[in-house]
Amino acid sequence: MSEIRPNRKIIHIDMDAFYASVEQMDNPNLAGKPIAVGGSEIRGVVSAASYEARKFGVRSALSGALAKKYCPELLFIKPRFDRYKEISLQIRKIFYDYTDLVEPLSLDEAYLDVTQNKKGNPSATLLAQEIRHRILTEVGLYASAGISINKFVAKVASDYNKPNGQKTVAPEEVLPFLEELPIRKFYGVGKVTTEKMYQLGIFTGLDLKSKSLEFLEKHFGKSGTFYYNVVRGIHNSEVKSNRIAKSVAAEHTFDENLTSEIYMLARLEQIAEQLASRLKKHKIAGKTVTLKIKYSDFSQQTRSKTLPYFIADKGLLFETAKELLFQERLKDSVRLLGISLNNLNTEIKKTIIVQLKFDF
Repeated sequence: MSEIRPNRKIIHIDMDAFYASVEQMDNPNLAGKPIAVGGSEIRGVVSAASYEARKFGVRSALSGALAKKYCPELLFIKPRFDRYKEISLQIRKIFYDYTDLVEPLSLDEAYLDVTQNKKGNPSATLLAQEIRHRILTEVGLYASAGISINKFVAKVASDYNKPNGQKTVAPEEVLPFLEELPIRKFYGVGKVTTEKMYQLGIFTGLDLKSKSLEFLEKHFGKSGTFYYNVVRGIHNSEVKSNRIAKSVAAEHTFDENLTSEIYMLARLEQIAEQLASRLKKHKIAGKTVTLKIKYSDFSQQTRSKTLPYFIADKGLLFETAKELLFQERLKDSVRLLGISLNNLNTEIKKTIIVQLKFDF
């Protein structure tokens, strides 16, 4: 049995009928119509189906001929994978506004570890709502989300309120959630395994939990250990990101807009201290300091300075940011200040899992 590790805050984002939705977005004439991306009524298989087509039983991997039989009004659309990748990168860019710990599974889904996030928001539920709203307003597509303590539960939860919904499974809800879950909805339990479990009297998570490790290993080999652990809320797989850190930043949004430069300097010094702490923890230094200013009218301004040497010290960060603050006159009262450091001395991003107080 795996050792239990600290809970994390994981969001699984899953785009709703991604390929088909992109086609409907790009071609308004397809909106509201049953469409299948890929295949044809003569040959080939369906890569994706709109929700209008799914009502008739059209699914991915279904033959085009059978799909047409299920839905005579079905329209077949040739896939445009370059376009899907383009949209996927737009969505991924939104993810990176919240965390660098992003693990894409495909063009239309990804895990995000927001245990520590760039917004400083302790609620993974609110972050998921914000991310989904941004995807809708900035890209034009609907997404669903699952939020929980590990990747497995988050993945299962993201399918719960589709389309255009989300489900949070808080730490204290994980075990009851898994016990009540039909075994066919366990991620990683396919059709063949489901039938085998039915034959063994396993229909729900609670049934699975009643079986010993020895029993599960006997019938399912190494996968038995996986099933034994996940039904107990144990899934230690971390969100693996291949993204190279290009900058390290710290920022703060104030409860009241600031008009006094004295107060701004005091806050700026605190932000520099926070940034220096992060740099020290990850053994990173950089040459380019950027000051971010967001005004009360929500407009934003950045000012940068590149030094001839690497820095990570609080004093140097603060002095450089201070210089940038006075570089030109502020146009309005300030609601946010931030300092970022890029042009870093390392291309290896190190991540540390930290146990925090959980407020889902």
